[in-house]
Amino acid sequence: MTGEGRFLVLDGPDGSGKSTQASRLCAWLAAEGRRVAHLRDPGGTRIGEKIRALLLDPEHREIDVRAEVLLFMASRAQLAAERIRPALSRGEVVVCERWIGATLSYQGRGGGGGEEEILSLCAYAVGGLRPDLMLILDVDPAEGLARIGRPRDLMEERPLDYHRRVREGFLDLASRGLLEARLIPAGGPDAVEASIRSAVSDVL
Repeated sequence: MTGEGRFLVLDGPDGSGKSTQASRLCAWLAAEGRRVAHLRDPGGTRIGEKIRALLLDPEHREIDVRAEVLLFMASRAQLAAERIRPALSRGEVVVCERWIGATLSYQGRGGGGGEEEILSLCAYAVGGLRPDLMLILDVDPAEGLARIGRPRDLMEERPLDYHRRVREGFLDLASRGLLEARLIPAGGPDAVEASIRSAVSDVL
């Protein structure tokens, strides 16, 4: 964090409502007079969006988990350098959909990658940049996947057992408070929004 800027992350299993809640959070922050940058990971930059398309393409089922991790880190490095750090230096509140917790849960717990290796790679990729708060929206994987009303991407189409391990990864992050993680049950949208506002108010 630099100056008055804050780095907030919304994460969680697929179908937990991250995008909806990120948009609501940004609208609330703007109404409160805050300058806001709404970003997504992977993506958020010209280079990052190309990497995102590669990572989420269902035709790339053969991708190795290590290659997957490194591609996520490449997108994240560009996002941190090009968008997040400059926004924080201007005193903006950065709201990012997903961050390192997703890699720890999807490629780490879900795909069998090592936590220490992933954390080390991320520290290098983003120069030690850490969120001030990471909110994990928790939902049962079967319920979350059923909410998706479009063709599934590469991550989403993986077996339910994979998504159950991913959820376990997120729950573990929250139980340890790693990366300033807090758990929010992904129930009704209005109740989730209220919980998010309360948690965010604590770090503003």
